[in-house]
Amino acid sequence: MAALLPAVTRMAALQKQCAAELPSMFSACEVLQCEAGQLVLSAPNAALATKLKQQLPRLQSQLQTGNWQINAIRIKVQVSQNLVKPPVVKQALLSSNAVLAFAALMEDLPSSAANETLKNAIAAMVARHRNKSAKD
Repeated sequence: MAALLPAVTRMAALQKQCAAELPSMFSACEVLQCEAGQLVLSAPNAALATKLKQQLPRLQSQLQTGNWQINAIRIKVQVSQNLVKPPVVKQALLSSNAVLAFAALMEDLPSSAANETLKNAIAAMVARHRNKSAKD
């Protein structure tokens, strides 16, 4: 493990330097390898790799100015797992008239065993939307 620490530290410093030199749109790009003066960067898709390729001459000169011995930079397209966005939870927004209409429907439903679950669900929904509108 002790033998890996200098290499990991070097890669982290190089990643930090690259992040500082590149625009923020390249935050998904990572340093994969740096051996024998050749830097290998990863890009999550081909479009970003193409844009990154346009930035390589400037990045290389900035890294050389920062005392990094970089003679060539290659780009690998690698889709990483952390780019998957979690599904967005949809929430219906009801107007105050809609909430009143549901409250009236709850009152108008006849009391029976079949309607009891529906009435409880409507009551919970009406209470939730009234609490939301009271907070806003």
